[in-house]
Amino acid sequence: MTKEEPLPSRVPRAVRVSSLLSEGEELSGDDAEDEDDHAYEGIPNGGWPSSGLNPPLHSLIPDLLPHSMDELPGGSTPITQFIKAGWLDKNPPQGSYIYQKRWVRLDADYLRYFDSNKDAYSKRFVPVACICRVAAIGDQKFEVITNNRTFTFRAESDVERNEWVQALQQVVAEQRAHVRLSSASVLGVRGAEQPDRAGSLELRGFKNKLYVAVVGDKVQLYKNLEEFHLGVGITLIDMSVGNVKEVDRRSFDLTTPYRIFSFSADSELEKEQWLEAMQGAIAEALSTSEVAERIWAAAANRFCADCGAPQPDWASINLCVVICKRCAGEHRGLGAAVSKVRSLKMDRKVWTETLIQLFLQLGNGPGNHFWAANVPPSEALQPSSSPGARRNHLEAKYREGKYRRYHPLFGNQEELDKALCAAVTTTDLAETQALLGCGAGVSCFSGDPAAPTPLALAEQAGQTLQMEFLRNNQSTEVPRLDPVKPMEKHYSIILPTVSHSGFLYKTASASKPQQDRRAREEFSRRWCVLSDGVLSYYENERAVTPNGEIRASEIVCLAVSPLDTHGFEHTFEVYTEGERLYLFGLESAELAHEWVKCIAKAFVPPLAEDLLARDFERLGRLPCKAGLSLQQAQEGWFALAGSELRAVFPEGPWEEPLQLRRLQELSIQGDSENQVLVLVERRRTLYIQGERRLDFMGWLAAIQKAAASLGDTLSEQQLGDSDIPVIVYRCVDYITQCGLTSEGIYRKCGQTSKTQRLLESLRQDARSVHLKEGEQHVDDVSSALKRFLRDLPDGLFTRAQRLAWLEASEIEDEEEKISRYQELFVHLPPVNRATVKALISHLYCVQCFSDTNQMNTHNLAIVFGPTLFQTDGQDYKAGKVVEDLINHYVVVFSVDEEELRKQREEVTAIVKMRVAGTASGTQHAGDFICTVYLEEKKVETEQHVKIPASMTAEELALEILDRRNVSIREKDYWTCFEVNEKEEAERPLHYSEKVLPIVHGLGIDSHLVVKKYQSMESMLLYLASRVGDTKHGMMKFREDRSLLGLGLPSGGFHDRYFILNSSCLRLYKEVRSQRPWSGAPETRAVSGWTRNREGFGEKFPGGRALFQNAYRGAKGWGRPCADGRATSDCTYLTDEVSPQSHRPEKEWPVKSLKVYLGVKKKLRPPTCWGFTVVHETEKHEKQQWYLCCDTQMELREWFATFLSVQHDGLVWPSEPSRVSRAVPEVRMGSVSLIPLRGSENEMRRSVAAFTADPLSLLRHV
Repeated sequence: MTKEEPLPSRVPRAVRVSSLLSEGEELSGDDAEDEDDHAYEGIPNGGWPSSGLNPPLHSLIPDLLPHSMDELPGGSTPITQFIKAGWLDKNPPQGSYIYQKRWVRLDADYLRYFDSNKDAYSKRFVPVACICRVAAIGDQKFEVITNNRTFTFRAESDVERNEWVQALQQVVAEQRAHVRLSSASVLGVRGAEQPDRAGSLELRGFKNKLYVAVVGDKVQLYKNLEEFHLGVGITLIDMSVGNVKEVDRRSFDLTTPYRIFSFSADSELEKEQWLEAMQGAIAEALSTSEVAERIWAAAANRFCADCGAPQPDWASINLCVVICKRCAGEHRGLGAAVSKVRSLKMDRKVWTETLIQLFLQLGNGPGNHFWAANVPPSEALQPSSSPGARRNHLEAKYREGKYRRYHPLFGNQEELDKALCAAVTTTDLAETQALLGCGAGVSCFSGDPAAPTPLALAEQAGQTLQMEFLRNNQSTEVPRLDPVKPMEKHYSIILPTVSHSGFLYKTASASKPQQDRRAREEFSRRWCVLSDGVLSYYENERAVTPNGEIRASEIVCLAVSPLDTHGFEHTFEVYTEGERLYLFGLESAELAHEWVKCIAKAFVPPLAEDLLARDFERLGRLPCKAGLSLQQAQEGWFALAGSELRAVFPEGPWEEPLQLRRLQELSIQGDSENQVLVLVERRRTLYIQGERRLDFMGWLAAIQKAAASLGDTLSEQQLGDSDIPVIVYRCVDYITQCGLTSEGIYRKCGQTSKTQRLLESLRQDARSVHLKEGEQHVDDVSSALKRFLRDLPDGLFTRAQRLAWLEASEIEDEEEKISRYQELFVHLPPVNRATVKALISHLYCVQCFSDTNQMNTHNLAIVFGPTLFQTDGQDYKAGKVVEDLINHYVVVFSVDEEELRKQREEVTAIVKMRVAGTASGTQHAGDFICTVYLEEKKVETEQHVKIPASMTAEELALEILDRRNVSIREKDYWTCFEVNEKEEAERPLHYSEKVLPIVHGLGIDSHLVVKKYQSMESMLLYLASRVGDTKHGMMKFREDRSLLGLGLPSGGFHDRYFILNSSCLRLYKEVRSQRPWSGAPETRAVSGWTRNREGFGEKFPGGRALFQNAYRGAKGWGRPCADGRATSDCTYLTDEVSPQSHRPEKEWPVKSLKVYLGVKKKLRPPTCWGFTVVHETEKHEKQQWYLCCDTQMELREWFATFLSVQHDGLVWPSEPSRVSRAVPEVRMGSVSLIPLRGSENEMRRSVAAFTADPLSLLRHV
């Protein structure tokens, strides 16, 4: 490789040009090669405008400028080996005599030229594969000729020119030789790779769009589509140093250490697709090829099993075939029951040695011999096949088994099962694959009770590859030639024949909802006949040919409009699968009701006929997910009547009606094209999908209206779990959160206009109103609550009982008076009863802080007496009732000590947090709702839980399981995990750990998930069988790069010795120990801690000897005691290590450590059994390091010891609640939770109040 640095005199200084790297290189003329492209008008020399690529290089990589780009220091990926590089003069294509100085680089794949040798991004790149010929043309010049263009360069001398020509010709020849020999290559040669995404994007600073292609781990920029097809582009962006982030609705930034590329797409959906493609390129750039190279060692695995694309880097682990990225996307669409897709390069943990050997033994060769034995040439896939063609082919190949080679026993289930049981005991994997693919039962009974399944037989025979194949196919569906898709066949029962006829008034069909009132003149009178499942409408009763018809099988929804919605008093709407809406009207209520019933009977199947027993406002079928059936949508039948939504599902028992005004959540998720209506009620969640937009929008509006408040009485309001109106719930929660210490709370009045607006919003839809400090003042909220209670038509204590309450206040005997209050309280309506208790409970909390808020019991009674009894304030008895109820709150409302204690703790915690928030200058308020997932993070598994300060991780797990009706079996260790997606790690919360501090500390990359802890049983067995309560041993250690002071080399894992006891975790780099039982003290040193098969026994520099035979079996370090028992491991070292010469290099208090399972892949951990340890210092500074074990069992032992010493040996509850617990009553005054489902900024603001660590105040709550 030659590099020639130019002399200062060789750089012309006529024109300044801006490029991808240089902010103003001096050039002597225009780069005419870009002048013919009008997209670059106004940009000197067709260069890259720096205005759109900020910040400049100097601010991003100040240390990079002194180096040539050919000699970049460091870097996360190896720099491409350049064959030749140097300065050349380049002639524009128009043949101008003005040459421009360019830095030219040649490698095995591209010829590129740059403005400067310090530029990271080229002005042009020419793939070597596109070069047809290279020729010298005299005067130190040579030409590089492609199919459509000739590039002319000039060197300083003939010698240099000849070197360039020779190098180019050699690279081109080698490229062609590789192409010819690709079939014989060990790993194959990558051909023209299809882009993962390509299209036009705006790049800030340019007039015209650029054509952008994401190919593998690179992003390629071209002037236009034509240049993309020709292969000659502008520059390549290596995504191993790239990062993408969303900027706004249509824009995103691609950031590298050298530049920021600001792109804009045409739509938000397109932007999301570009982000996904570029993030995939980053993942591919950071992946490793170790597994892929091993699997490619089998010749058939070097090409995609489906389309033949070279170097496929994905696989289906149950079908045991290697596939390309484009086919992998369609395999995912088949579902995990057909194909389980994994990456060869990124899913490192999946690829065990057994699975790799399985793919080498089976793989694409035998796989296609079975699955593709009968593929017609016309139906075969090509690497360039469209997504639709791939989808259809793969459906036929794997879901239907259309091309498979049929086993001779096909169709005989008993014989297939017998043959499978015989095959799994041999090494014939192809036979096993053929039997399973033709219908043999993977879990069939073998006839041997000792080994009842094929998997047990394979294990008995020692066939590990057979066992792996069977495990991967435990849930695989058997291919069927006519698969029944749940969303295509709604029911198979013949509907009963319904006949009806008469005149109806009808408007023209529409494709949009009928939002405007249709006048009577817009309706046409038609003779309608419903017969044999068809509703036909005629011009008149004598007409023979219908004007049109609606098939009952196509009806998806029938809606009855409110009276006088349109020109006719009674109207109803019919929605069809073709996204059409038909509006019918009648004057007679009886006739309209009869037509609605007949049409409903015509299209509702027998399984849902119970929905017709009551009148409804809307009836129809919708795709939905409910209960535990969240993997695939099913067709449900729904009927809406008042505030009740009744549902019937094809598979499952009759569902209880959903009380829409009692929902915990009603929200819409997804984008405008794929909306999902989420209904969350206690113990269950229902997801209704908007597959057909027209009828879905009607359902959405109707459900939202039904879920809103219906009137002014308490029972007509939106209600919470305990019959408390949401409007009361919202106000009391906010004041508990923000106003307990506010002077004059409830006595002071808010601004009338703000109070009125707030009250109107709460009355309209209290569930959607989230009160936030800074937006609403506590006095406005308290005034809204008082106004609501005063305006109740029947009052809180009801008109019928109001006088009895007032008379009870005059009873002189306290016990008799309290007894009378209790009697009256029991006879209140349920909603009134729940509201009275919640309100008095809240006022009891308020008066507890009367020293601060100046609102004692008497003052509160003066305010609330006239409000609750709706008097003019002259009758003192109203205030006396309220004062008595607050003073005797515990007795009147039968509040037990535990409930009272929790209430006091929660209120105390709230006040402490506010004090801490005031000290730090940040405060917060609002509904703190934590999103928790069941088993995995998916929209379908979301649960939104209000978490009080006293809730533990065990209680949260049981709460989630109760909501989803998940039964808990013996040895099911359901645990709540804190998952950190950024660190790729998770931490199982201890069952007694308080959840609220965890929620407050969650970042935007973290979430909570409840799932089974598979390792808990083995951990408990280990803890029960071990001796002592400490652990020590060797582990691979790596510090976080941000940490200083450990004296360890950065960038890798190093062997270190660790000792964990009940007080601390210690790290040793050099240890001296004594062996007391040998007589004289014998000092031995361990430095570096290298291990060989015999133990620790090599000489170290300086004549010191490694501690021989220190590693003593599974027990590790140890010595016998006088009574013959073995001492604990760490006792041996901690008691007998010389403190002067063998202090630990680092020591951390064990109680302050948080241990997360997993190490992020970016760090290249040496094993897959690692954990991340986080330590928070007294100054609230977080330190982090990573540890890796040699085996999974070793990891479990370390983690079990961590849990044991941190929680005094209580790892799992001795008598856990293994049955569903009773749902606790939701009380007012509990902690409000921050909504963790908003935008990133909202979430950041939500946790900002805790930056000063007020959570430490909750540790004893």
